Amino acid sequence: MRWLLPPGIEDLLPPQAQALEAARRRLLDLFAAWGYQLVMPPLVEYADALLTGTGADLAEQTFQVTDPLSGRLLAIRADITPQVARIDARNADPAPARLCYLGSVLAAQEGAPGTCRNPMQVGAELYGHGGPESDVEVLRLLLATLRAAGHEQVHVDLGHVGIFRGLSRAAGLDADAEHTLFELLQRKARADIAEFVATLGLDERARDWFVQLPQCFGPIDRLPELRQRLHDLPPTVTAAIDELDTIARELLRFVPDLPLFVDLAELRGYHYHTGLVFAAYGAGYGQAMAWGGRYDGVGGVFGRARPATGFSADLKRLLGTPALPALPLLAPWSSDPELTALIERLRADGRAVIHELPGSDPGPVGARIVHRDGAWRLQDAG
Repeated sequence: MRWLLPPGIEDLLPPQAQALEAARRRLLDLFAAWGYQLVMPPLVEYADALLTGTGADLAEQTFQVTDPLSGRLLAIRADITPQVARIDARNADPAPARLCYLGSVLAAQEGAPGTCRNPMQVGAELYGHGGPESDVEVLRLLLATLRAAGHEQVHVDLGHVGIFRGLSRAAGLDADAEHTLFELLQRKARADIAEFVATLGLDERARDWFVQLPQCFGPIDRLPELRQRLHDLPPTVTAAIDELDTIARELLRFVPDLPLFVDLAELRGYHYHTGLVFAAYGAGYGQAMAWGGRYDGVGGVFGRARPATGFSADLKRLLGTPALPALPLLAPWSSDPELTALIERLRADGRAVIHELPGSDPGPVGARIVHRDGAWRLQDAG
């Protein structure tokens, strides 16, 4: 029992570790081809730096320990995104910055029973551009990332946190009422929403906004119809829906066959994001495979508030259960130069070759290298 790992903490064993490493290389090459430069923030930082600004939302998920060297409180990262914002803030170049990352994070609590607490987080961020084009670029890179991880059949849900935020401001909701409505909208609890807003003293128009909002979702071509469900919208909400429409149209110009959906009540990352939010889903995945959105000003706490948009995912979840690798070839224990040259050629071609160690069982092998008719040849293991 003493050798058991903590709940939610897992080893990566063959073949999963090998598959994850191969995927890591593919994704980093993909990001580089799109112009995204790799950054590698440290696993730990001073807690007051890691948990400042938007990182404060991660406090409950963050392990904290005392540094024996400095006596200060250290935090083990639960999300790499705030660290990347810090890195961008240190760069004085006014041009847009494209950054990517791939590394381990650690969560203090399980997101859901049985979920992994030490995921491998992969993501890309684009800083310094506030237009819909950068959101579309990030979404296209997300789709390319999923394809590189083996997911061809995916659909994407779009939302915009400015819709609920604008409606709340226009209705004059206080913080407690906004929080309660936020929780009810997360559950799409329309009857409970109607009952709650009836107690707030809102006018009929505002009550109708919040009652109708949970029903405002569907394929992107229904967006004009969904917009009509919400009457007499304040300008900020109209602008948010217009922005959502613009991004969707631009994305479909590049990926016309993409199944694209919209949810005007989507509140993923509500306290963190400032505009567009999105999530990607695939066959066999009950939850989102990847997610992201716009979070302008995220680097402000570090001294440089710039527009920002990006996405992240857990590479372990993206890969699922990998296929078993091909069995290795078995070579006899021999220093014959011809055999050594053959083994080197096979390994250069990506074949795994192991030597048969005297007195030991080599285990399952795919084929044997044997010396026959004056040359080294492959022979079926059977």
